[in-house]
Amino acid sequence: MIHTVEPGEYLSAIARQYGFSDYRVIWDHPENAKLKGQRKNPSILYPGDQLFIPVKETGEEKGTTEERHRFRLKGNGLILRLVVRDLGHQPLANTFCELHVGNRTYDLMTDDEGRIEQEIPFDSAEGLLLFTDPLIPFQRGIRIKIGHLDPVEEVSGQQARLNNLGYDAGPVDGKDGEKFRFALQEFQCDHGLKVDGVCDAGTQAKLEEVHGC
Repeated sequence: MIHTVEPGEYLSAIARQYGFSDYRVIWDHPENAKLKGQRKNPSILYPGDQLFIPVKETGEEKGTTEERHRFRLKGNGLILRLVVRDLGHQPLANTFCELHVGNRTYDLMTDDEGRIEQEIPFDSAEGLLLFTDPLIPFQRGIRIKIGHLDPVEEVSGQQARLNNLGYDAGPVDGKDGEKFRFALQEFQCDHGLKVDGVCDAGTQAKLEEVHGC
């Protein structure tokens, strides 16, 4: 069958929806080779993408009756990675924080580069990152929309990455407006690219590299 990707969907959650513990069963299927070559990252899909969902095979295990048997479900966890910088674009290093995802709270600390990394539930849609240190320049929590980052080839994906990096590209609406082009020029200037406000392949690659995905 064919699954049409909706806004905010990513492959790990889609796989679980269809009963697969490992998203690679879908991602590595020959019917999805074209999409895999286009998107490359299974966590960054675009609304309207078409995924082929194979028929789920069932297996049987033999066991002695009236005895207890233990089965372990195999699968890869969903890892959330974030890098936090202050208003001067410097890493917010070695700082305690709380990550709230669903009904779970994770007590974390950023590393020397301002990075945090945490395994979260497969069906996570959003989170909240809180800093309790009064010296931290954030007056409120940072809201995180999980699975809503579009591919870098799309204008909406470029806008989101620029905003995440501190360049004010305006709303993530997929429109190539003046505010977006000005933010793009700032980014190009900061990273030694041709400053023309055009997000060509070279600018896309640098944007993806600096953003991390």
